[in-house]
Formats: sequence, C-alpha cells, structure tokens
Amino acid sequence: MLPLHGVRVLAVEQYGAGPFGTMFLADQGAEVIKIENPSDGGDMSREVGPYFFEPGDSEFFHSFNRNKKSLTLDLSHDEGRAVFHDLVKTADAVASNLRGDVPEKLGLVYERLKVHNPKIVCAHLSGYGRTGPRASWPGFDYLMQAEAGYFSLTGEPGGPPARFGLSIVDLMSGLGLAYALLAALVSARATGRGRDIDVSLFDIALHNLNYLATWYLNEGYAQDRLPRSAHPSLTPCQLYRTRDGWIYLMCNKEKFWPSLCRAMDKPEWSEDPRFRRFKDRLEHRDLITEMLDKELEKQSTAEWLEIFAGTVPAAPINDISQALENPFVTEHGRLQNLSHSTKGTYRMVAPPVRCTDEGAPARPAPALGADTEALLRELGYDSTRIATLRTSKVI
Repeated sequence: MLPLHGVRVLAVEQYGAGPFGTMFLADQGAEVIKIENPSDGGDMSREVGPYFFEPGDSEFFHSFNRNKKSLTLDLSHDEGRAVFHDLVKTADAVASNLRGDVPEKLGLVYERLKVHNPKIVCAHLSGYGRTGPRASWPGFDYLMQAEAGYFSLTGEPGGPPARFGLSIVDLMSGLGLAYALLAALVSARATGRGRDIDVSLFDIALHNLNYLATWYLNEGYAQDRLPRSAHPSLTPCQLYRTRDGWIYLMCNKEKFWPSLCRAMDKPEWSEDPRFRRFKDRLEHRDLITEMLDKELEKQSTAEWLEIFAGTVPAAPINDISQALENPFVTEHGRLQNLSHSTKGTYRMVAPPVRCTDEGAPARPAPALGADTEALLRELGYDSTRIATLRTSKVI
C-alpha cells in the first residue's frame, strides 16, 4: 500500500506547475481527480505539441498527468458547482493552479467549502499570489526567471541574458504545491479543520535565490555570471577541458581537493600553500583552472570518470539523449513503461520518490472525462441525473 492510499484530491489544474505537483501525489497512491471543463477541451496541455499519441492526446499532457482520473465539470455553472460540492464531501483536498483571483470566483476557497467538509484543505498555486496588486496577473515560468534574477546568473559572462534550460520554476512550484497540500492535510487530520494554503511561482522563484539573496540582503553583494558555470565561492567547482570535451568537477568539501590531486598524480598540489583552503583556492581560481585543464586534457572524459569514480565528485556533460541512454538510468529502474490504448507501450521517467518493496503505479494519463460517469455513480447519481447533466453541458 502506497503512502497516500486513501487520500482523495480534487485537482482544478492545467498545463504544467499544478499537474506536476499533483502527479507526485498520484505516484504515491493518492486518488487525484482532474476537474476539466467540457466546453473548452479540458486541460489545455492536451493540445500542446509537437508530439501526440493521437489528436488531442499530447505527450506533453502525459508527462504531467500519470496515474490520475479525469472528470469533466463546468464550475461556472450552478449545477456544476453543486456536483463539485458533493465531491468535496468525499475529498481530503482541493488543489488548484489558477490565476490568483480565480479561486475565489469559482468558490474553491476554504470559507466557501467548509460548510460541505470542514476538514477540506484548499491548496492554491498562482502566479503572484491570491492577494495584492498582481492577484489578477497571468504568470508563467520564464517571466519569473526574468524578474527574480535567474537570467543574470545563467550563461557565460558577456553573453545575452539567458533563462534556465528547463521550466524549473514551474517544476519546483508544483513540488511546493504538493508539499503545502500534505502539510495542511496533516494539520486537518489532527484538528478536524482544513484551511487555505498558498504557494506562487513568484515566491518560489524568489525563494530559490537562497544564499545569493542572503549575501545581497546583508552584504550588498549581487552575484553575476561566472565563466564555465563556476560556483561563486568554492574551487575547483566548474567545467574543465578534457581530451575529447568537458567534465564538471565539484570539490565542494575540503577533503575532495587532496583526493583530486592524488587521483591526477599531483599530490604536491594539495600541499601548495596557495591552494590549502577554499579561500586560498578562490584567490587562485584562474591558475587552478589552467593547471587542471592542462592535466585533464591528457585523457578523455570517460577515462577520467573511471579514475575519479567514488573518490572525486565528477560528471560528464551530457545532452538529453545521452542523459536518458545513460546505463545508470536504463539499467536501474529510472524509466517506466506505460500502456496506451492507441500508442501501445510508451516510456516516461519513473517517479523519483521510491517506496521500499512497493512498485510505483504506472497508469497512463486519462482521456478527457474518462472517469466522469463512474465517479458520479459513486456519489449516488442515477442514469437520469447523469444524462441531464450531459444534456445541459455541465459534464
């Protein structure tokens, strides 16, 4: 039995951040029910290309919605809200990722739902929060990266501002939503009272500045880009040249510098007073880069990785295909096979949270409305009422 078996989450979600977060819950056994508007084709990501298993069934959508159910329901309709309230009575939480002013308009907040279930948790993910001057602003990952300073930290000095290569704010905000929901759920089960709990893309992006923010707020130091993706204070920790390309070394504990020197048959470097401590090495970063390049260029990246394995923190510089064809990925359960009615077998990266002796579920993302009738019958709705809801386009 997975850890979240028996937890029911109603997910009013679309696109990336929210669905990514609730997929973490579904992967751990929660029953996540996507609430999708039947009048607009449901979650917009069903149409996000360029790759589709069939029309309206994108691989992008599958990447965020494994192990979920789909119920079509128009929450702008009075009868739709009545159906939703019946579902709330059976649920533990409502998760949403909507523009900040929308949850209140749709009645997805605790004050409106507690009459139906006083234990209900309402976890909200928005662009800029549900209050304040930007509550009604649409928000997207790259905008957050731009405003929170990420563009100034990514890439080589002197180049144009650059975003992080992935939608990292979306992904981390989704995980933040899952964490917030579970934190509030623990409280609700202990006290019998639910609550609203919030996370926003902007706040997550800002929070991720972490020690760089602390340095600026207390010392007035604004970190800029560094050559070769170097760490701002720890050395050696950056890209270095090998005979056939690049390698990333990350000697972020003092013990790893002498380990690196021994592995390269240069033990005298670790005794050199210029390089004894992090502060010393930082002063001589350019010299260390020159010395390491000269030695590392004598062998290939693969040869150095074999020498460093388990002793010196090091990694190759892979592209996406190399990352996914890595034997450490392919041979150790880090990919998952799923079965699609049209495509047949397809693959995704497996859930990163693993339960000992409990395999991860592997159900494909649901077709639009695939579970609507079954869920409504579970609520006690008969065929006549379900047919009426369909006729009025509530479901």
